[in-house]
Amino acid sequence: MVAFSSLLVALWVGSVGASLLPDLEFEWCGPNNQATRKEWGELTSAERIEYTDAVLCMQKQPQRLPREEFPGVRNRFDDFVATHINYTLNIHYSGLFLPWHRHFLWLWETALQDECGYNGQLPLVNPSVYFSQTDNISYWNWPYWANNLAASPLFDCSASSLSGDGEYNPEEQSIQGGSVTLPRGTGGGCVRCGPFKDMELHLGPFSRALTSFTEIPAPAFDYNPHCFNRSLNNFVSTNYNNETIVDRLLASTDIIDFQTVMNHWPPNAEGVLGVHGGGHFSIGVTLQDLFASPQDPAFMLHHGMIDRLWGQWQTRDERRRRFALNGTSTILDPPGGIPVTLDTEMQFGVLDRPRSIRDSMDPTGGGYCYSYT
Repeated sequence: MVAFSSLLVALWVGSVGASLLPDLEFEWCGPNNQATRKEWGELTSAERIEYTDAVLCMQKQPQRLPREEFPGVRNRFDDFVATHINYTLNIHYSGLFLPWHRHFLWLWETALQDECGYNGQLPLVNPSVYFSQTDNISYWNWPYWANNLAASPLFDCSASSLSGDGEYNPEEQSIQGGSVTLPRGTGGGCVRCGPFKDMELHLGPFSRALTSFTEIPAPAFDYNPHCFNRSLNNFVSTNYNNETIVDRLLASTDIIDFQTVMNHWPPNAEGVLGVHGGGHFSIGVTLQDLFASPQDPAFMLHHGMIDRLWGQWQTRDERRRRFALNGTSTILDPPGGIPVTLDTEMQFGVLDRPRSIRDSMDPTGGGYCYSYT
């Protein structure tokens, strides 16, 4: 049995109440010029392949992080993985989680367009002020496919998928989390089908059995080539990414409740996955890796769904929710942690200059201009 990392128990200590600002209106962002992020199953086969081709292209582009400091970074794709590793101890189970990952997704889709020719770019009134937008980055609507991941267009191993299950590995173990045992998935070995078959990963893996979160643990940024591993797990997806839980998340009464349901199911149950962990744990150890999980191409689509739900929740009560924050800038919100505010700066290393949380609170304001189907 493999023990859950204590990271699965979010300690919501202290809070920053709902912060209110006047509505920010940008006339240039409206229904006629918003980029639309679609569910993977809504894309045509050609559109899906266009996306996976762009991801493969990113794996061929030169890295921007210095090799001497980041020896495991071998391409542009790895720049994003290493950036996630570098800020993991700030951006998970904290007040930075939602806004940081929203901007991380935007940086990813912008890089796909600018560096690998993915889709078109919408015109801007003032490119020096506003972020540019790309179109058709996708998301993974978990309940659609929860009962049979292998039959979904995401993981069916077809040429228009994100590849599928890994080879069967008899050594894969079940996972114990509090009073709940998560049975092993159906794979556990290297992925040998679809567009990412035989893909080589360069960073990680990191242990799930961490007990201290004061510094980035080994292997840090070391070069460690290994195969892309998957193990599809319908038990996890049906229990932690179903429509009932999604509806309960959207019915959250405030940001603290929203964060709690995001990380726990049932709410307030220790050691049990919420919808965030459910997505990560439903397809194997690559996506389960707290630090290096962006190495699985499904990472961006999983977090697209999280961003979609957060945006929907915000829109249901603009005055109280649009700028609502809770937590600190340190993992697990420890006592004495510094509470986040709208002026807290988020770091993205080589990917972008620092951005304030304020800039990432509205998908149609602050420089963004996108919506979800």
